[in-house]
Amino acid sequence: MSDNGELAELRGGQIVVVDWRGDALPKELDKRRPAVVIADHTLFASEYENVIVVPLTEDAGLVIRSLSVPLLPTIENGCSKPCWAAAHLVTTTSKQRVRATRSAVTSDQLAAIRRQVALAIGA
Repeated sequence: MSDNGELAELRGGQIVVVDWRGDALPKELDKRRPAVVIADHTLFASEYENVIVVPLTEDAGLVIRSLSVPLLPTIENGCSKPCWAAAHLVTTTSKQRVRATRSAVTSDQLAAIRRQVALAIGA
């Protein structure tokens, strides 16, 4: 969300920080966590209040490797450690939970994440 209360314009591949604290149920995300926007911004009007994301984690024990994309730290993605884009944890969340960053994955990584999401949901 922008500082002036307007919903942020988010783009596919952008890394955001999502705050899921406060109302999570057991086994759901319950903290601030980086995530990759996988929604195609051309499909949704900027006023649409939700965004589709894939969480990032450095904990390899939380991921199904065949349904995740490894990300090594780069200046572009801003990651400080190797991590995973956990495609099997794809979710839609309110933009009010999202803080945009200037970081992003590459277009090839975004395509790989989207392929893994499709595989995870049986598309």
